[in-house]
Amino acid sequence: MDLKITTLGGKDAGKVKLSDEIFGLDPREDILQRVVRWQLAKKQQGTHKTKGRAEIARTGAKMYKQKGTGRARHHSARAPQFRGGGKAHGPVVRSHEHDLPKKVRALGLKHALSAKAKSASLIIIDELMLTDAKTKALIANFATLGLSNALLIGGAELDKNFKLAATNIPNIDVLPIQGINVYDILRRGTLVLSKAAVEALEERFK
Repeated sequence: MDLKITTLGGKDAGKVKLSDEIFGLDPREDILQRVVRWQLAKKQQGTHKTKGRAEIARTGAKMYKQKGTGRARHHSARAPQFRGGGKAHGPVVRSHEHDLPKKVRALGLKHALSAKAKSASLIIIDELMLTDAKTKALIANFATLGLSNALLIGGAELDKNFKLAATNIPNIDVLPIQGINVYDILRRGTLVLSKAAVEALEERFK
């Protein structure tokens, strides 16, 4: 497929031919869901913790005699049914990661890119560069391009001025091509790729 290239100022800068194997697939929600779930599981800290009955600092003496009280038989006040007792089957510190085949991860990225291309939410810009790190000027450029909620992917090295200027703009994320991922693509309304990013993606999936 052919897509026009624009400058940051919104001017025409030619066309680029995108590979149908990367940008022309029919997006499958099940694959996208698997990859997003895998990503979010990796991000989850897993530091939640409650104390079990073995960890409660409380006497181990029998609460009251076994018979003759007319009450239920109990032994330890650390049991889960008592206030201040341990939590039964509570969360423990653990990793939430699970495996996902590399081929599925790669396919998920292709489907995410194809989803943006299919919904006309993909913009190609010649280069993500600024002469000065001025947020106000960059906001004006984004207004010209109609960007209010977007992920911008640059080349292997991001322009320092552009990165600084974009940092304070809400709902705008900037990543180098190494950081491209399915979750960030889907959580933003528009995907903006630089020419260098397109070339790197086509080289990656060649």
